[in-house]
Amino acid sequence: METREKKLEFYGGTWVSFLPFIVFLVLIVLTTFIWGSISDGALWVPAFAAILLPFFLAKDKRQYADVVIEGMASREAIVPVVCWIFAGVFSRILRMSGLADGVAGIAAGFGVGSTAFAVITFIAAAVLATASGTGFGTIAAGMGVLYPAGVALGGNPALLAGAIISGAAFGDNLAPVSDTTICSATSQNVDVPGVVRSRLKYAMAAGLLTVICIIVYGIMTDGSGAITGTYSYNPLTLLMFIPVVITIIVAVKTGDIIIATTIGTVTGIIVACAAGLFDFVQIDAVNPEVPAILSVHGEGLDRVVDGVIYTGISSMLQVCILALLLFGSINIMRRGEGDIMLLQSLGKIAKTPFSAELTISLMVIILSALMGLNAPAILAVGASFAKPLSKQHGISPYRTANLMDAQSNTLAYCLPWTPAMIYTLGFAADSAAPLSALQVLPCVFYCFAMLIVMFATMFLGIGRYDYMDQLPDDIKAEYTAATKN
Repeated sequence: METREKKLEFYGGTWVSFLPFIVFLVLIVLTTFIWGSISDGALWVPAFAAILLPFFLAKDKRQYADVVIEGMASREAIVPVVCWIFAGVFSRILRMSGLADGVAGIAAGFGVGSTAFAVITFIAAAVLATASGTGFGTIAAGMGVLYPAGVALGGNPALLAGAIISGAAFGDNLAPVSDTTICSATSQNVDVPGVVRSRLKYAMAAGLLTVICIIVYGIMTDGSGAITGTYSYNPLTLLMFIPVVITIIVAVKTGDIIIATTIGTVTGIIVACAAGLFDFVQIDAVNPEVPAILSVHGEGLDRVVDGVIYTGISSMLQVCILALLLFGSINIMRRGEGDIMLLQSLGKIAKTPFSAELTISLMVIILSALMGLNAPAILAVGASFAKPLSKQHGISPYRTANLMDAQSNTLAYCLPWTPAMIYTLGFAADSAAPLSALQVLPCVFYCFAMLIVMFATMFLGIGRYDYMDQLPDDIKAEYTAATKN
């Protein structure tokens, strides 16, 4: 049984420990719907205010400060942050190497119909996202290469954009180096390889449904024109599949994302530099068209360091800071014992394993849809709500991790105000085929397919006890004790 430290007392009672979440959600609504800002950085203000305001209702102000630091410094907060930094550098190397150009060139070279090209676009995006672990990086690569190529070759613009977002969501859900995979696994204290293996059946089922929907929609919209053109690309970019394959193998075999991305990053740098895709060091951007691992430019005191490693790390800073702030709020709720109050209330609703899974799903779906971000939703729900509910009903922690991850990659990728959608529309606006959110939304088939798959498994009880026999005996006992009582 979990040992509780001294309770954090509030004026107004235990429910006040939820005030950080209330402040956070209210400010998110204002930020998203009133002020129209949807970036990770825009969520820093709601997350910081969520910690700041309840301070004045804490009876012991010093204890409150200690609780905030304790939450930010906890292992479950630091592990995802460290993994994101390493994964961010690796994914940036893949993006800047031009691997997406090679994938597009191969697809265009087959001379298939435009509907088939949309299917290839989804598969290519899914492969790239699964390899790199970044949905946004995949959207950038796909909309920058696959989308204009597909439009030029007669494809349906909305279908192509929807296929790219679908592929990004697929990879974000399945990739061993994805932030959602890392968050969902660490929040339930299970290994990443086991989580990936156990969720493969869900991702593949949703992926198959997506392919079927793309084909049917493509035929219905008369997207069957033959591709007769060619797409120019540097064939050396295909060598970047070497670090991709190595990273995936190492991640699955070791279960350590830092080991996998370290090996992948070093291998990627070696391959990219040897193939002439990168310069190792550039001083004053001798060849600005070629990316550099390390770049130094400017004059005098204005000289700055840049390059792939720098941009890879900096691209992760916003979500890392947001995660630390969120873990401060989570710990306030825990030490204020608000989670106990909530579980007692949810226990009246979640009386069965099915209703527990339904409760977890709705919390993740609503929070991720509201924020437009999936990893923070998993962080907020995972350890505090989902884990205790799973233990209470004997649901496998692997199943809980998969449930949260899958559901967080649904509406967060397709609603009009979400960063993924706005990011996609920004690329389309600069192309020959600009789009609106309402055009693209119905074509993001993977998001709706995954909702169908996960709710079907909940009704049928599929995967509820996945890998329970692989848990250590003491942990397994925690998940089976409640079901025996």
